[in-house]
Amino acid sequence: MIQLLVHYSLHLVFPFLLAYIFFPKQFWKVYFIFLLAMLIDLDHLLATPVFDPSRCSIGFHPLHSYWALAVYVALLIFKKTRIIALALLWHLAVDFIDCQMM
Repeated sequence: MIQLLVHYSLHLVFPFLLAYIFFPKQFWKVYFIFLLAMLIDLDHLLATPVFDPSRCSIGFHPLHSYWALAVYVALLIFKKTRIIALALLWHLAVDFIDCQMM
């Protein structure tokens, strides 16, 4: 239960605070981008079973792979994709934390 609370708090509450503190003029836009970053979880639909509570998504699902991580890091270079990159990298960081809690 604690793991679930930590996981979803880091996906929903922390990005809210991050957007509010670091991007006050674009607060809602940045927060919405962080929420949209959760769409990379659609790659879970490619797995059988779709949800396995004992499976670490990092390195298993295509959009959670190390190749995808490299692309997300590369997106940091460009100003237009920087917030998207931060959101995707935060998503992977949260999933990594979840894996460590297993």
